[in-house]
Amino acid sequence: MKQGRSARIHLPLGFCFSSAVAGIKASGRPDSALVEAAAGATAAALFTKNRVVAAPVEVGRKFLARSRGRVRALIVNSGNANCATGAAGLRHCLRVCSQASRLLRARTEEVFPSSTGIIGVPLPVEKIIARLPDLIANQARTEASVLDFAQAIITTDTRPKLASARFHARRRTVNLLGIAKGSGMIHPQLATMLVFLFTDIAAKPAELKRVLRDVSKETFNCISVDGDTSTNDTVLLMASGASGVSLRETDVQTSFRKVLREICRSLSEQIVSDGEGVKHVVRLRVEQARTRDEAVQVARTIAHSLLVKTALAGADPNWGRILAAVGRSGLLVDPHRISIYFGGQLVCQRGQGHAFNSQHVHTEMSKPKYEIRIQLGQGHAACSYLTTDLTAEYVRINAEYST
Repeated sequence: MKQGRSARIHLPLGFCFSSAVAGIKASGRPDSALVEAAAGATAAALFTKNRVVAAPVEVGRKFLARSRGRVRALIVNSGNANCATGAAGLRHCLRVCSQASRLLRARTEEVFPSSTGIIGVPLPVEKIIARLPDLIANQARTEASVLDFAQAIITTDTRPKLASARFHARRRTVNLLGIAKGSGMIHPQLATMLVFLFTDIAAKPAELKRVLRDVSKETFNCISVDGDTSTNDTVLLMASGASGVSLRETDVQTSFRKVLREICRSLSEQIVSDGEGVKHVVRLRVEQARTRDEAVQVARTIAHSLLVKTALAGADPNWGRILAAVGRSGLLVDPHRISIYFGGQLVCQRGQGHAFNSQHVHTEMSKPKYEIRIQLGQGHAACSYLTTDLTAEYVRINAEYST
C-alpha cells in the first residue's frame, strides 16, 4: 500500500481531479476542489453523529437518497464549514450543486457537496461559483491533480493525507485511493474530518454501505485527539465500476474489504499523527474484555481523559490516571483484575502498583509512537484505539483559530 505525499499513487479508473483558489481562505491557498466521475459512480457515505450538522451534510444525505446512491461529481470547499448559517446556508449549498450540475450536464442530486472550516460564517457562494468553470476545465487524472486536490481540502492540517492500494482479480486490477483531511475535533462517530474514498470496482450502493460501515467501525471510529465531534464529518466511498471487476463475487469481497481497511487504517493514523499540537500518538490496546463494545468503551474513556492526555504529554508513567479512567468508564469492572503495561513493562498488576524501571518507561513514552495495554481480566474481547497527548500548542492553535 502507498501512503503519504511522496508515495506513488494508484489512480482508480473513471475519476478526474482538480482544485482552485476561490479566495475563501485568507491565506490565499487553494480552497476549492472537484472530483468528477464522467460515466457516473455508485456511492455510500457516513456522516457525523452531531445533532448540529452543516448544510452540505443535510444536502448530501438527501441527494444520496434521491439519486439512489448515484454520484457524478464531488465538490468540496475548505475555509468555511457552511454550518450554523440557517436557510441561507442551505440555499448557497444547493446553488453550488445546481451550477456545477448545469456545467457538467448532470442531475443536481448527483453532485455531492462537502465543506470544512470555520462555523457560523456565511458561505461566500459567489466566489465558489465563479471558479466552477475552471475546476471543470482543469480536471485531470494525474498524480499531480490528486495531490493538489488533497492540499485544497485541508484547514489546520500540516500536511495532506493520502493512501492508495490495488489488488488483482480475474486478471484485472482494482485500484483504491483515499484522501482525507483532519487535525482537530477528532472523535469517534467520525472525527472532524472529511474522507473521500475512490475505487474502480463495480458495486451497488448497498454493498458499498455495508463494507464502509464495517471498516469505519474498526478505523475512523477508533481514533481521538480531543473528544470533540465535528458538524461536518463525512466519509464518502465512490465506485466507478471502470475496472470491470464486480464486488458481488465472494473472493473479490474479501480482497476489497481487506484493502479498504488498510487504506482507512492508514488515513486514521495519518489524521491522529497530524493532530493539532500532537507530540505523541499512543495506541491503547484494551484486552480481556467481555465484548469488543465494552473494550471500546474503556478505551474511549481513557483516550478522552485530560489527566491521561497531559501525562502522555509529559511522558509521565502515571498509570493511576489510566486505572481511574477505567473505573469511571461506566462498566462493571473488578479493579483487582486490571493490569496495565507501558510499552512492554508491567506497571500495574491486579489493581496495584508493580515495580518497574521508571527511566526506561519514561524513555519509551518519549517516543513519537508507542503502545499502552490494559488487561481487564473479564473475557477474551479486545480493541485497538488511537489517541494523543494534549499540549500547549493545541491550546494555542485553537485559541487563535477564528482570528
